[in-house]
Amino acid sequence: MVKTIKQLADELKVSKQTIQYHYQRLPAKNQQKNSQGINLISPTAERIIRGKVSKPLLAKNQQTGSKKATKTSKENNELGAALKREIEDLKSQRDKQLATKDRQIDHLTKLIDQQQQLQLATVSENRELKDHVRKLNSLIETSKPVQEQQVNDKQTKNNHNRVWWHFWKKD
Repeated sequence: MVKTIKQLADELKVSKQTIQYHYQRLPAKNQQKNSQGINLISPTAERIIRGKVSKPLLAKNQQTGSKKATKTSKENNELGAALKREIEDLKSQRDKQLATKDRQIDHLTKLIDQQQQLQLATVSENRELKDHVRKLNSLIETSKPVQEQQVNDKQTKNNHNRVWWHFWKKD
């Protein structure tokens, strides 16, 4: 059965680069590509690659424990350093995001404060206007009887004038 480099790498639990390395060193007659240009591994090529990949794996497994421990320790140190760098990068990104959010919160808090101040000023102006309207209404109400009295006085005066005039004409 024909396989891709990735399929064989997954099956042998090695990197794709390892399979690619051995694939490129195969004779041209054992190298195949599909119509999309993807490298394919024939059963013959698979046997050759398996043989080359399996030998180093067996040799690695037979290494002494101290070499393995040293290599593992070195890998762990490198991995730890890489993880520390990534953690620092993530912390830096987080701090930048938090600073941005803090600025946004401060800005929004200021806007809310301004809006509340404007609302209080508007309420105060509304109260003043209502008080002014009440005063004007009370002045209008108190002036109505005076106006009515003035109208009554004019009518009475006009009536007296007619009466007096009326007498004058008769003589």
